[in-house]
Amino acid sequence: MANRVISNRDETVPLFENPWLDRLTHVHPVTPLVLYLPVVGYFSYVGATSLPWYGFLGGFLGGMLLWTFAEYWIHRAIFHYEPKSQWGQRLHFLMHGVHHAYPRDSTRLVMPPVVSLPLAVVFYFLFRWIFGAYQPAVFAGFVLGYVIYDSIHYATHHLPMRGRLGRFLKAHHMRHHYVDENRSFGISTPLWDWVFGTYQSPKTLKARQQPESAS
Repeated sequence: MANRVISNRDETVPLFENPWLDRLTHVHPVTPLVLYLPVVGYFSYVGATSLPWYGFLGGFLGGMLLWTFAEYWIHRAIFHYEPKSQWGQRLHFLMHGVHHAYPRDSTRLVMPPVVSLPLAVVFYFLFRWIFGAYQPAVFAGFVLGYVIYDSIHYATHHLPMRGRLGRFLKAHHMRHHYVDENRSFGISTPLWDWVFGTYQSPKTLKARQQPESAS
């Protein structure tokens, strides 16, 4: 992906010749909120009525933290895995490469339901197996973390994001796109970039770029 020409216009390209298949790859940015906020509400209610308040709160916040960990590793290990086969490269472009080639494509900034819904079902049963009675609280926090992630991802590309935190998150993600795509994998938080050594500091980047500009 490093040598690919990047388009900075809000434009899109067809991924499938079949118009019905291609339509599934275009998603309105409010789709995750419409689909998943009711899920968050339902499982929050189930968790809050079946657990003591401190158990629910701990499970809910733990689920949100767990999402940020999953977000980081899905982005780093799956979306940025570079397969060798032609089929694998095609699949990789469909999953994430197209976003790096067309980062301002406003219809491909949130995860399509055809992908997110099956993943939600997988995590639902996985959490039920792991967390037992705490599953509703953890799942509610995890899904809310996902909704926040998708919303922030859209905002970093298409909204001004005023305020210190907004500007920080926007700059953090733009460095992933336009400076070093093998770093800065977290989108809703740089926490795991700090933990795993993939955070890009603006000061570090300036120091790294000076020898190149001098040569």
